[in-house]
Amino acid sequence: MKFLKYLAQYLVYPFSFLVPRSRNKIAFGSFRGAFDGNAKYLFIEMSSGDRDVVWLSQSRKTVELVRSLGLRAEWVFSLKGAWRALRSKYWLINAYTSDILWAFSGGATVINLWHGVGIKRAEYNVKAGPLYDRYIRKTFKESYYHPEAYRKPDYLITASDFQTEFFMKTFRIPQSRCIKCGYPRSRILVCSEKEREAHIKAYEPESTSQLIEKIKSYSQTWIYMPTWRDSQRDIFAQNMDLGRLNEALARKNALLLLKPHPNTIVGDLGAYPNIMLMDSSADVYPILPYTDVLVTDYSSVLYDYLLMDGKKVVLYIYDAAQYVRDRDFAYPFDENVTGQKAYDFEQLLAAIVEGAKPVDPEERKSLILKFWGPKPVDYDFSNYLHL
Repeated sequence: MKFLKYLAQYLVYPFSFLVPRSRNKIAFGSFRGAFDGNAKYLFIEMSSGDRDVVWLSQSRKTVELVRSLGLRAEWVFSLKGAWRALRSKYWLINAYTSDILWAFSGGATVINLWHGVGIKRAEYNVKAGPLYDRYIRKTFKESYYHPEAYRKPDYLITASDFQTEFFMKTFRIPQSRCIKCGYPRSRILVCSEKEREAHIKAYEPESTSQLIEKIKSYSQTWIYMPTWRDSQRDIFAQNMDLGRLNEALARKNALLLLKPHPNTIVGDLGAYPNIMLMDSSADVYPILPYTDVLVTDYSSVLYDYLLMDGKKVVLYIYDAAQYVRDRDFAYPFDENVTGQKAYDFEQLLAAIVEGAKPVDPEERKSLILKFWGPKPVDYDFSNYLHL
């Protein structure tokens, strides 16, 4: 069935070039049919304007969610959704044309908003791991089941000069197709509390407000957001003693949120009063401003978190040697990060017991300029695309 589904897409794709597209119609979509990322925030903003925008998803649940917010959405497999995908001149996506549907992308101007700055090798820049077969070796299996990987974006947000150089190699695109501007999702991190509360009330589920209220009942909140490993290990259970963590957190009236990557396998972690597992599909960005300490590793969320004043960072890099073998970095890791390093669980536990150290202000300032440029949350690229 999977083979036949992709065969159908290959048969449809050439005809998608024949449908005339309207410059006034803009389609948005996200990875796995979700409603999140840069596409979500830009879609919400543009929905209040005079442009004809719609969210297209392969998930009926997502379509219902977006419609419940008073916004336009269509199921891409419906006649109306398919026609809208074919008629939209601009596709604004978080990663690949499969965010909407690759088969309908012929003739569309694809604007990849992407989902994170950073230094990890990806796409055509990888040297090892499963993605090597897709982008470098281009095996038949990987090529057949991932045609969206070879549909290069017409434009890509690259944030800064440093990131432009990085993403030109990652996607094998020229500088003329890179748009230097901030990420739409970043504004929720640095806007006023009044603006954030208004957004949460209008566009986030009730569970987000409930979690924020829960956070406010603790003296301090930590959030652990590890990156995805190619091996998809159950990193919470395998590399953390949650019982000891809970005891340390309880003594400080602190909460630890565990936010897995959408691709990460998470088993049964048990019940701990001071540790909470978040839904991997939940939008964490409206929640991040209410946390105090980020625990991460090689994830690009580090650079997002640094945009907020007064936050602390612990880099839990217990598997650095293994991770480099699996994925590798395009630039030296230590030169491009900041925060307190914990090389094993005991050091992570000590950081909680003793309190995380403040981020070096000069290092923070330097990294923000390097990865985000002089205007980190300025993402007006309408002049480039006549949107």
